[in-house]
Amino acid sequence: MADDGQGRLRTEEGPAGGAAVAGGEMLLLSVGLLALALLAAYRLYLRWGARNGPGGAARQGEAAALPRMKRRDFSLEQLREFDGARNPRILLAVNGKVFDVTKGSKFYGPEGPYGIFAGRDASRGLATFCLDKDALRDEYDDLSDLNAVQMESVREWEMQFKEKYDYVGRLLKPGEEPSEYTDEEDTKDHTKQE
Repeated sequence: MADDGQGRLRTEEGPAGGAAVAGGEMLLLSVGLLALALLAAYRLYLRWGARNGPGGAARQGEAAALPRMKRRDFSLEQLREFDGARNPRILLAVNGKVFDVTKGSKFYGPEGPYGIFAGRDASRGLATFCLDKDALRDEYDDLSDLNAVQMESVREWEMQFKEKYDYVGRLLKPGEEPSEYTDEEDTKDHTKQE
């Protein structure tokens, strides 16, 4: 190698040797890009493939076979058992109303992008567009610190859930007694939603 007079190094082999160096750099770059692409594909497989694999399909089939849930009210502790992991049924609360989102398990199931909301009150997370566990409260959340825009967002989410999923009851405030629902009320509300 020698200095070309402009501060750059050149090889003594001439133009063919320079091409070999450039070709080697291109090969190295190509191998690096291929490795990054394979890593990205593997990470996507881990994130999405597990859900759609044999176990994921079995969970979705099991969830589809579940009978329609009878109307009842839930405390936060009772709601938490319906997270899709401990129980195949997935429930979440929005603005004090509990919805059965089991048919949306690819979104709300344990590996889904919104799985953090399963078995919980999702109101604050939906209002603030935050998918962090910090956005969810472990105790009853009255949402009183949300601003008007965030509360309107919660109401809009509630309407979307009403249109798409079965309403199964209310989220109880601490000390509040559950309502008694009759079979007639339950049937009437389920046929009204369809």
